[in-house]
Amino acid sequence: MSPTTVPATGGRIGVLLVNLGTPDATDYWSMRRYLKEFLSDRRVIEENRIKWWLVLNLIVLTVRPGRKGRDYDKIWNKQRNESPLKTTTRSQSDKLEEMLDKVDKRIRVDWAMRYGNPSIRSRIEALAAQDCERILIVPLYPQYAAATTATVCDEAFRALAKLRFQPSLRVAAPYYAEPVYIDALANSLSAELAKLPFKPEVVVASFHGMPEDYVAKGDPYYKHCAETAALLRRKLKLDEEGLIMTFQSRFGPAEWLKPYTDATVKSLAERGVKNIAVITPGFSADCLETLEEIAMENAGIFKAAGGKKLAAIPCLNDSPGGMAVIRDVVLRELKGWI
Repeated sequence: MSPTTVPATGGRIGVLLVNLGTPDATDYWSMRRYLKEFLSDRRVIEENRIKWWLVLNLIVLTVRPGRKGRDYDKIWNKQRNESPLKTTTRSQSDKLEEMLDKVDKRIRVDWAMRYGNPSIRSRIEALAAQDCERILIVPLYPQYAAATTATVCDEAFRALAKLRFQPSLRVAAPYYAEPVYIDALANSLSAELAKLPFKPEVVVASFHGMPEDYVAKGDPYYKHCAETAALLRRKLKLDEEGLIMTFQSRFGPAEWLKPYTDATVKSLAERGVKNIAVITPGFSADCLETLEEIAMENAGIFKAAGGKKLAAIPCLNDSPGGMAVIRDVVLRELKGWI
């Protein structure tokens, strides 16, 4: 091997923030490309492969791209021509790099999407090209699920398989019960409620849903969500009626984790509850599921059933509290490297 082919030894450390994904645009073909990558992942859809291939290609990818494209168009960042999730994740990365530069000059921070762009592979390769000999992957999911955290790991290791000189890799553990995370959620909720011109009678903590069968197979996701909700209740001094845990974003005919968010907000309105607030603790950044599904779709369901006001509480995003959580998780995981 000639000297020019020996890997550089800069000794830098990469930190890669990873969120779920985003289409490149809201048109039919961009949405179709994104949904095909997402819904072809065996971690996400565990159906019989032949059966699901037929359903996906003959039905889902014919109908769903147009409908989802219209939903994305309602929340699209027109100024940057990108989804809000991409805008926020980029900002989280930029702010984290500024924070960590004061801790260790060797650290480089980047960001990626599990589905869509920028891809995990492209950003791992970019960090390796910057002489990062060690890389920390940070899935931005507080609660672990095979369909989120595990598939990030799968893709990261597939990316490493393509490299001659592989950086050492760590993956951040979920942070569903970390005090800094619970404190940030509680402080954010309290601050947002104080701004409202009305007082919500109930707080709904809506997490992304999952087929019940996945939990039966051993996924710890439900336990993690329940622990987050319990700690948040304790912090806010609320009981189970004051803060209700629900699950949103069902897809397909299977039974998903209950209670369902849409059914819950409808039931609350039918019982005479006029004002509610919805917080989404499982999302580190606002996205289609929070900005459209909760703030628009579920607000409409609530009002149609007799409710008056539904306040959609923003995610932690790149707020000071949100960045404190990410910084804390990253520094926890970098011990021994810095």
